[in-house]
Amino acid sequence: MSGKHLIEFPTKADGAALWRIARDSQKLDLNTPYAYLLWCRDFADTSVVAKVDGQAVGFVIGYRRPSAPDTALVWQVAVDASQRGRGLAGALLDELFTRLVAQGVRYLETTVTPDNEASIRTFASFAKRWNAPMERSDLFASSDFPADSGRHEQEDLYRIGPLSAQ
Repeated sequence: MSGKHLIEFPTKADGAALWRIARDSQKLDLNTPYAYLLWCRDFADTSVVAKVDGQAVGFVIGYRRPSAPDTALVWQVAVDASQRGRGLAGALLDELFTRLVAQGVRYLETTVTPDNEASIRTFASFAKRWNAPMERSDLFASSDFPADSGRHEQEDLYRIGPLSAQ
């Protein structure tokens, strides 16, 4: 691999690779392969994929909240193990939100489990780079998840903004 990252909108051809990267992260809630295919088709304009030599090595998938169109929720961020520690997650977020802010988005929201310190650091770093406050609040308690789906930690909501053009 050349090591040079190309960041672009995903297409349905990227869906299988996004599923693999999410699976291999061993940290994310893994959705079905079908969900990643649909995401790459239906929410491509609020998502980005990083590629090296044509191969997907990282992604951010998200959507604009229908009830709050100035807010984009980041659903998942994942980077292939071969590319971790290079600032790729931050670069993906910066690229996506540069595009979204130009379209009227002012806030980033995401949910993170309390034990996912790497994600919390990634979003805190984003807030610092964008000179925007970050607030944490409770969103989903463990008891909100179906009991028969296996134990799921609480999900805290992180809200960053207001964001302005960089």
